[in-house]
Amino acid sequence: MTETTQTHMTPQDDPHAPYRPKSPEFRAAMDALRGLRQDLFLDAFAYRPLPRREPTGPLTGRLKGRKREYAAWSRHGLVGAGAVLTMMVAWADGGGDGASTLIGLLAVVPVLLTLVRPALAFWLSLLSTMLVATVGSSYGDWPWLPPSFVSHLLVLIVVAIRTRPRTAAWTWLLTAAYGFVAETAFNHYFGSNVAPMLVFSAIVLLAITVWHIRRQAEEDVSAQQTVTAVERSRRTLLEERTTIARELHDVVAHHMSVVAIQAEAAPYRVENPPPELVKAFATIRENAVAALTELRRVLGVVRAEDYEAPDTPQPTLADLEGLLANVRETGLAVERTVTGAVRELPQGVELSAYRIVQEALSNTLRHAPGASARVEIGYVLGGLGLRIVNDPPPNPSLIKPSPGAGHGITGMRERVTMLNGEMTSEPTPAGGYEVTVFLPVPAVSEGGA
Repeated sequence: MTETTQTHMTPQDDPHAPYRPKSPEFRAAMDALRGLRQDLFLDAFAYRPLPRREPTGPLTGRLKGRKREYAAWSRHGLVGAGAVLTMMVAWADGGGDGASTLIGLLAVVPVLLTLVRPALAFWLSLLSTMLVATVGSSYGDWPWLPPSFVSHLLVLIVVAIRTRPRTAAWTWLLTAAYGFVAETAFNHYFGSNVAPMLVFSAIVLLAITVWHIRRQAEEDVSAQQTVTAVERSRRTLLEERTTIARELHDVVAHHMSVVAIQAEAAPYRVENPPPELVKAFATIRENAVAALTELRRVLGVVRAEDYEAPDTPQPTLADLEGLLANVRETGLAVERTVTGAVRELPQGVELSAYRIVQEALSNTLRHAPGASARVEIGYVLGGLGLRIVNDPPPNPSLIKPSPGAGHGITGMRERVTMLNGEMTSEPTPAGGYEVTVFLPVPAVSEGGA
């Protein structure tokens, strides 16, 4: 029978002991100590001026003019009033002599310092308490003489309001530690006022902590309500966009499909149709198919919850000749003039320029049939210039009211505004119409190219 010997490893012999998980109590204690180090040591000299607060209360919210401006500094005024109260207590306790003035100044400085450096004001208040106890001649209270009692209590209140509840708890614990040490060391000489300080400050700091927690809860609820409202708005918008897409598909896509089919079948219904007629029907079909393709792409964007750039190539100014050729086949005489050094522009500028020219020529076809048009493109140093101008229609009496909704100019302006450009659209003195657009293009530095 073999005897087995077990060796117990002590924590000092365990090389993995520093990496083993700690207990929840240990982690809570370490977090608390880190909070003390951060709030009252590392941030002791942090500059945090008390900001103005716009009056929004039921009474202060009704103030106007200079009274409203004064109300914005009400919190600063309350701290100043506390400093005045501390000085008055010092004078009343010392009889108003020079020593009482010095004591009052020592007690006032920490109160005023809470306006800019709250954590440092707490440490200075403890130091001021010791200095006042040394300089003062009152032997009835210890360790806080009357002016120090008022000063330190005000400092605890202001620091608790301006910081987080964790900081308020640490200031109270350090105050208790200071009071117990002072009471233990000098209790046989003076009367103690540690208990009144701790009890009264604990009640006030507890009320402030509850106020902090309630305000944080209100902010969380408000933020959650905002997120919910945004999500509800997005869902409503998506539903509306889906409805619009469905209506567009049911109405426009159906009719455009009929046009394309009829245009394709029409030449076969006429015996020996002339070439011009065949070409015209082919052009109609090509335009109907292109419109259907563009419509499906737009409907896909409208239906999408998150807009993404389409995968299909978007038209640019390089495709403008095809657009002009298509327009010329309808009978509109169009001339194109390009000035400046032709270069590749950002995709948004290229697409917007193409759409603006397309819409301007469409307006010419609708409102000035039979007129001629000119498209001028200017590549300049700061961007791209466009000028689309058409002559007056040869027979104005034959123009029928356009069935369009009149959103062409609005759409062009929206594109130009999106690119921070400029646009003018107005009739010409000769009776035609002119659209002038400038689209800025940021210059690319050599280093960033």
